[in-house]
Amino acid sequence: MADTPTDTFTVSWTAMADGTVEDYAQLSKIFESHGRETLVGHLLSVMRLLEGPTLGYQIDRERHCRQSATRALRNGESDEFVVAALLHDIGDVLAPDNHSGVAAAIVAPYVSSETEWVVRHHGLFQGYYYFHHLGGDRHARERYGESPHYDRCVDFCASYDQNCFDPAYDDLPMEDFVPLLEQVFSRPPNYTA
Repeated sequence: MADTPTDTFTVSWTAMADGTVEDYAQLSKIFESHGRETLVGHLLSVMRLLEGPTLGYQIDRERHCRQSATRALRNGESDEFVVAALLHDIGDVLAPDNHSGVAAAIVAPYVSSETEWVVRHHGLFQGYYYFHHLGGDRHARERYGESPHYDRCVDFCASYDQNCFDPAYDDLPMEDFVPLLEQVFSRPPNYTA
């Protein structure tokens, strides 16, 4: 069974509880191979869904993300942090009311706990710049003031989010980020949850 080509292997069962060690070993190989071959392409497809309407901003969400990543890259941030900046709003198309959580779940197995924390909390921290205009508490982020990642998230929002809506900024094209996406998402996943 271990030598079965991945495109012809099919389990014999219809309930996972009936699987064998051999079945799951083969499925793991198939899943890992398929996942690594397609993940970056799928992420790029979702990012393309952010193109188009500006929704009242001067640029669309896809360009906002590229601008964020471009600024992070030019500022010498780590590869994983540049990728996190690129994908920080990817959840907007799937879960606009929890976009930070979706983006964090995507990057979590491949980045440090600090980078995941920043992505997970950036939506709330970004509120510092506008919640008060909507009758909210711009200081809501203070409830996380004891976190060792608090300052990093404040900096992310100040340096790579709130200021990344500039149509005149010379942001890099998406294809320039593909090697970084491939490098980060080819790492062995670190499942800590």
